[in-house]
Amino acid sequence: MRSVEPNRSGKPNVAMIAAMDRNRIIGCRNAIPWRLPAEQQYFKRITMGHTVLSGRSNFEAMKRPLPGRRNVVLSRDPGYAAEGCEILGSAEEALARYATNESSPLFIIGGEQIYRLFLPYAHTLYLTVIDEAFEGDTVFPEYDESEWTILSRMRGLTDESNPHRYEYLTYRRKC
Repeated sequence: MRSVEPNRSGKPNVAMIAAMDRNRIIGCRNAIPWRLPAEQQYFKRITMGHTVLSGRSNFEAMKRPLPGRRNVVLSRDPGYAAEGCEILGSAEEALARYATNESSPLFIIGGEQIYRLFLPYAHTLYLTVIDEAFEGDTVFPEYDESEWTILSRMRGLTDESNPHRYEYLTYRRKC
């Protein structure tokens, strides 16, 4: 990977946001294996007004660009097009173009390969951890917790519409 122009802090401004079960499952056959409307609202609140980047498969599972955000799709197919999205061919290009603004991070929103690709550049993780085990075929990559500090931990709303116990964790990478 070639060098990326850093912002004034000297590091790319990359945040990752994901919901996962206790085994790091994030998906099953290109779908989310649970339904938590409160968590979806959290995702929307955190990412609104920012640039979100996903892989092609993840984007196609969403079926449309996310409103109120700049949508970037990473694809190796130079002919790939998606209405309302910018298509980039490499992580280097995405980092150089969108991870240099100190006030607005580039939000990585999946899938598994994209999370793996950008994890070394991430400075913030917004993780929703659901206290259950689901069947799935897609996982959030392992990360060394000793490299991260927990900034906040908040229990999520559990009710009829949000039947699973879960919590929101925000991590910041240690310098």
